[in-house]
Amino acid sequence: MSGRDGEQGGYWEHFPHEADMGVRGVGPSLAQAYAQAALALTAVICDPATVQPRETVRIELDEADPELLLVDFLNALIFEMATRNMLFKRFDLSVHEGHLRASMSGETIDAARHQPRVEVKGATYTELAVHRSGGGWLAQCVVDV
Repeated sequence: MSGRDGEQGGYWEHFPHEADMGVRGVGPSLAQAYAQAALALTAVICDPATVQPRETVRIELDEADPELLLVDFLNALIFEMATRNMLFKRFDLSVHEGHLRASMSGETIDAARHQPRVEVKGATYTELAVHRSGGGWLAQCVVDV
């Protein structure tokens, strides 16, 4: 499964990994690749087109290593989803010198409309990669479902 996000200028996709699911984000900047990976994570759970950006949640993280920062970001997103009973669709991020600032917009889960498929338990270090790719950035890892 994959998708394009016209607002961010990148795309997200899933890649196969045994019983779990790989999420990959590609974008013209590191922040946009992270945002696309976050959108791919939402797409593991439900169709992102069914999510409305009604409420905004902000997070900030510090981690010098861009790969570890991706895992920290996705795990923070999973935490916010679980504790707020929300799904997120829009991700506005900035990443500068290991500091990530995210504004994530979404809404409370409506089981009938969102039809959640699985629960994502956490982002892992499996197949973790963050690097420049084809003039942009790639950010990926496997998530435990």
